[in-house]
Amino acid sequence: MKPRITLISNDQDFIAEKFRIADNHLLSASKIAMLKIQSWKFALKTPEIGPGYLESVEDIIRNSFFNFVPPSHVLSEESFFFSPLEN
Repeated sequence: MKPRITLISNDQDFIAEKFRIADNHLLSASKIAMLKIQSWKFALKTPEIGPGYLESVEDIIRNSFFNFVPPSHVLSEESFFFSPLEN
């Protein structure tokens, strides 16, 4: 008779994989943001770029980087309110 193998629930692999995916996503988003900032800086130094383009770049920067997000929105997006026992 073979000994019975007991299965123990271990979420370490799942948590590690979830962290790795989130870290890779953050790294990719950071690289894209850096490339956009570099291209905007290059556009500011290039005299051939029209003023309309520069105004649109300023609007994009103002609308993306300087928006206020309430803390409750961030907490709800991170599922803080959905599982109060795990907070």
